[in-house]
Amino acid sequence: MKIHIVLDNIRSAFNVGSIFRSADGAGSVEKIYLCGITANIDNPKLEKTALGALDVVKSEHYDTTEEAIEELKNQNIPIYSIELTKDAQHFQKVDYPEEFAIVLGHEKIGVDKDVLDISDKKIFVPMRGFKESLNVANCASIILYEITRGID
Repeated sequence: MKIHIVLDNIRSAFNVGSIFRSADGAGSVEKIYLCGITANIDNPKLEKTALGALDVVKSEHYDTTEEAIEELKNQNIPIYSIELTKDAQHFQKVDYPEEFAIVLGHEKIGVDKDVLDISDKKIFVPMRGFKESLNVANCASIILYEITRGID
């Protein structure tokens, strides 16, 4: 399995670092696409939560999320945005292909509407409490470990 992670304007460098660490831990992550205002790996705050994962998980910064998605689509890699929308599917009920990308959005506004419009699928993590969303880094961890469950 090959997973690409697209970070759509994640504002917290600490969240980005945590996503790197989870990507390394879960395995199967080909590359992290750091888009827009998302911190690049030269930001010292990333290492505080990545704890060495910056050195082992491939990444690249893009001016826009659309630029990263265009690169992925040119390789015929399906795009799955993680967002609570009317047409989103429960993340545990999705049949994930052998290679695909997941898009995680800005902490307050989520995945940009233009990005959702060009996504192949939307998926969500159910919320059973009062709040409507999880921290983006926690969401990434949950989804990465679910997707890679059973892979040794």
